[in-house]
Amino acid sequence: MQELAEELANRGHSVFVATTYPTMNLADDFHDTRFQEYSKENNVTVIRIKTPLHPHQKGNFIQRGISQLILPYIFFRGIKKHVAEQIHTVIVYSPPLTLAIAGKKVAQKFNARFILNVQDIFPQNAIDLGIIKNPILIKLFEVIEKNAYTDADVITVHSKGNWDLLRKRKNFPSEKVTVLHNWIDIEEYENFAENNYFRKKLNLYGKFIFFFGGVMGPSQGLDLLLKAAKKIEEHEDIVFLFAGDGLEKEHLKKLADKLSLKNVIFHPFVSKDQYQCLLKEIDVGLVCLNAKNRTPVVPGKILGYMAASVPVVALLNEESDGHQIICDSGCGFSEVSNDVTKAGNLLLKIYADKKNLNQYGTNGYNYALKYFSKKVCVDKIEELTY
Repeated sequence: MQELAEELANRGHSVFVATTYPTMNLADDFHDTRFQEYSKENNVTVIRIKTPLHPHQKGNFIQRGISQLILPYIFFRGIKKHVAEQIHTVIVYSPPLTLAIAGKKVAQKFNARFILNVQDIFPQNAIDLGIIKNPILIKLFEVIEKNAYTDADVITVHSKGNWDLLRKRKNFPSEKVTVLHNWIDIEEYENFAENNYFRKKLNLYGKFIFFFGGVMGPSQGLDLLLKAAKKIEEHEDIVFLFAGDGLEKEHLKKLADKLSLKNVIFHPFVSKDQYQCLLKEIDVGLVCLNAKNRTPVVPGKILGYMAASVPVVALLNEESDGHQIICDSGCGFSEVSNDVTKAGNLLLKIYADKKNLNQYGTNGYNYALKYFSKKVCVDKIEELTY
């Protein structure tokens, strides 16, 4: 979203971004930073809105659900406070789906075009994972979902599978739903060289590093990776590095202790620049989605690994379009995330194929350059705004 805003600003558009005030998922360098409520950053006007609870903040699901329901009204109030000039296009990312309510209100106020970018099909993904079980809540969020899709002028999804799912299950006209691939700013990854900072810091010289970075939540199903790590612990040069935070991190640390894992390291979130440097030091990038997911979601981490020329091992739900992307690109291997033995075997497969790691990385880079470049995707967004 930051890249989209900055690219649109570079193309001469006046861009406002409304976002929550950052209180979580911060790199260590930013924990004591006091962010401004209203600021101009890289030609983008940023409005940071304080909310009772961040949509992805730790807390019980009831608290988070209530927070999501009041979120759009807090956002709309903040936008009205700070934005006086005419808005022509409103772009809302879901999740959280409830922000579509704010998108509609802003679009109505300014008579603007409303584009809804759907990353996860909610509430279906939460139902599949067992996060939402109450029939009344399910019905409530399904009504919000229906209204969001009805109110949007354009609905974008990031893969063909998601396009099919919305058209078939939600009965929306095909002309309203379009595929807009998530993109990656490949040039940013080209400017970083390996400096072995993290290998030195974490004493990982000579280790074969499987890496997972980002939010550790219920939808990732990361228990599978820890159990697979246990399966292959006899390979003493293999280490699993998890960098990030999330609702499941404490559970995962406890599970690692329970399994007596010596080959797993947990590290806090790192900054964007540090992350790109870190990718130059690892051997294989890991992607994981809970097998209970029933939507064709494609984790954005796959694109980041491709841009950094890093081989990929993905353990995904059967419906994910990520399997096809990895197969078509030749960037690594994927498997359905429902079997620990298969997961361990897949990790050992790429570990045994060390001589071809560079080729897998190159394949992924070339594929991302062709299909997932920022220019191609932002060109399409500009087309959708008219």
